[in-house]
Amino acid sequence: MEKKVTVRDIVKKKGREKIVAITAYDYVTTRIVDQAGVDIILVGDSVGMVVHGLPSTIPVTMDMMLLHVESAARARPRALLVGDMPFLSYETSIEDAVYNAGLMLKKGAEAVKIEGGSEVADVVKAMVRAGIPVMGHIGLTPQRHLLIGGYRKRGVRKPEAEKIIEDAKELEKAGVFSIVIEFTAADVAEEVTREVSVPTICIGSGPSCDGQILVLHDILGLSEQTPPFAKKYADLKTIILDAVSRYAKEVREGVFPGREHSFYSEAYNSREG
Repeated sequence: MEKKVTVRDIVKKKGREKIVAITAYDYVTTRIVDQAGVDIILVGDSVGMVVHGLPSTIPVTMDMMLLHVESAARARPRALLVGDMPFLSYETSIEDAVYNAGLMLKKGAEAVKIEGGSEVADVVKAMVRAGIPVMGHIGLTPQRHLLIGGYRKRGVRKPEAEKIIEDAKELEKAGVFSIVIEFTAADVAEEVTREVSVPTICIGSGPSCDGQILVLHDILGLSEQTPPFAKKYADLKTIILDAVSRYAKEVREGVFPGREHSFYSEAYNSREG
């Protein structure tokens, strides 16, 4: 068995080796992406949209996330398994934040991710003091899409770019081991990567970060709407549709199941003889 990836291993990759991260939400997908050799598997709150059909990540609950974290953890991945903290699981109080993050670890996560910059620095500090590794998330923060005016590009204007860079520095000081930068101008993400000593992991923020992350369903062609920054590496929707259509056709035509898919009683065989 290959060596287990730890938080320390991720930090050491900064400036030396690109970090490969991806989402997965259950035992099966976690097992498969881990076999592909990724470094980080994020059980993301995007599960609410891509698996449960919710309109955003806001309705996602702790119970939902804990269920998916526990399922993914059963795959015992070599990659670092990170649980995404859902909306209102860490904003209401520091005590709630630490408690809920602790529940993630009890279900098998090896770190947690929270959205926000300087406004969540105290939460990060408290989690780290409690022994919980934290991944930050700045730029486009989907849980705050109502506040920021939708799922829009971030860091295009100078004041916003400066705020993103400052947020990254505050998260670094608070103790995060890495920072996700989402849908942010590539030159701003590059500047953040230079300014902080922890790895940056981009999604839709250019090639200069220390690593990249994408949603599994986007790269497999299973998403209803693929973000402009995602790349589709397969078209599983077409493959699945074709397979199920052929199955339905064979059932209706009496082709499936065939004799090779069935077994018979001894009484039946003796009558045949």
